[in-house]
Amino acid sequence: MCSSTDRCIVDTLFCQLVPDMTETKTVIAVSHLQKQVLAAAANKDKETLSILSDINLTIVAGTSVAITGASGSGKSTLLGLLAGLDLPSAGQIALFGQDLTQLSEDQRAALRLGKVGFVFQSFHLLEHLTALENVLLPLELGRNSGDLKQAALAALEQVGLSSRAQQLVTKLSGGEQQRVALARAFVTQPQLLFADEPTGNLDRHTGQEVSALLFRLQRDYQTTLVLVTHDESLAAQCDYWYRLAEGRLQRQEQSA
Repeated sequence: MCSSTDRCIVDTLFCQLVPDMTETKTVIAVSHLQKQVLAAAANKDKETLSILSDINLTIVAGTSVAITGASGSGKSTLLGLLAGLDLPSAGQIALFGQDLTQLSEDQRAALRLGKVGFVFQSFHLLEHLTALENVLLPLELGRNSGDLKQAALAALEQVGLSSRAQQLVTKLSGGEQQRVALARAFVTQPQLLFADEPTGNLDRHTGQEVSALLFRLQRDYQTTLVLVTHDESLAAQCDYWYRLAEGRLQRQEQSA
């Protein structure tokens, strides 16, 4: 989804300050979005590849939205565009009512500040820090007031890891590391959370535990969730499910 791991980590940490919660509203509105990239052809000339074509999507505050599709279908590309980490080739994306195509990179980062969080397949934790220190970082960088350590410990308690707070994250299992990532994402109560294959590196049982925790936290905080996943059973738990194929989104019917 991002051009580099460092960029993703910076966005994860700096985009998560405590926001004011507002009444139900449109969080993301996408109109006729397209994304093309240049790629080297066999004859060494550049050719244009179309990744996304005429994407239209509206996401309302407090809902959960899943996007599925085959590998290489453009799911992570679309997620990056929705988050303003990249810009489309054509069309419009409004995030919190602001047209991202009219904003500079710095302005898009400022728009995410205090409102947007991220969870990634590869966790993107800082390996030289403990679980507690990883969760503390967005609070410290955001200059939040109050007892920051207590807030971070409470977040770890919510994900069942208070006893592992002082452990280096490299000493934790994959499931535990993703729980730390969830605690870090939710500790500042973001209005919007982007999750890119959050269970992709986990075994089935651990993935089910992490996904249950993700949805519980999303409901508790009334966070808008945009989830990219290969796991259709995970997608089926969201309020809305879209499948991305041949560059277009198709709404999937949800079972009652």
